[in-house]
Amino acid sequence: MQADKQLSTEIDANVPTAARMYDFYLGGKDNYAADRAAVGELDKVVPSTRRLALNNRRFLQRVVRVLAEDYGIRQFLDHGSGLPTQDNVHQVAQRVAPESRVVYVDNDPMVLVHGRALLDQNDQTAVIHADMRATEEIFSHPDTQRLIDFSQPVAVLFNSVFHCIPDSDTDGPKAVVRRVTERLAPGSFAVMCQLVSDDPEVRKFVTDFMDKATQGHWGRVREPKDVEALFEGMDILEPGLVEVSTWRPDTEVAPRQLTDEWIEFGGLGRLR
Repeated sequence: MQADKQLSTEIDANVPTAARMYDFYLGGKDNYAADRAAVGELDKVVPSTRRLALNNRRFLQRVVRVLAEDYGIRQFLDHGSGLPTQDNVHQVAQRVAPESRVVYVDNDPMVLVHGRALLDQNDQTAVIHADMRATEEIFSHPDTQRLIDFSQPVAVLFNSVFHCIPDSDTDGPKAVVRRVTERLAPGSFAVMCQLVSDDPEVRKFVTDFMDKATQGHWGRVREPKDVEALFEGMDILEPGLVEVSTWRPDTEVAPRQLTDEWIEFGGLGRLR
């Protein structure tokens, strides 16, 4: 199983990664020529991707703020966190409540390097180098044990990551969600969204392109019904599962994608 493999700590600048491509879309500098070339090819078919990435980041910031302000959540476990950028989860949560604790998880070695540098002076936050599917490794990690009290509600984040892993009975998105949520206290929350499209040609192109570009570090673009299935057994909070720019927007003139060949779709669920 992929999650059992030893993760490399070497950064390969010649193979694009989803984390570095996302960083480029957000205007970051932690990416390479291979990542930028892959973005250029992707944009030829799905030109809305940059706006989609920006809207997804704003969704993450809003949902973390809502969890901290409205629901009193003080513990966050962010699976597939990606490269640090402006207003990361810990910054949003700790502005609301300085005692908030955040554990980031990512398998990209660049995330580990930059994340640990950013968090060097923040003892309420940690970065773990692990595959998001390695639930036992993540939950038993010393930093997780130090920062997260699983007898109390936790917010687990799977923000725009499930399209990076393939379907599998043991390691697919649904199995991962089940393994994680069965370890959480009632009243915990799950933030989940992923790339979806109603167009089978778009789904096939992006899935095939990203699988080849990342040398197999990809799953597939799915349909809205696949995301809905992840929330089975949870109470889905208002406004439900939606294109994420419409999830509790800060203003009525929130930026929208110019085209909708694919969207980021998801929302917030509460464990019973």
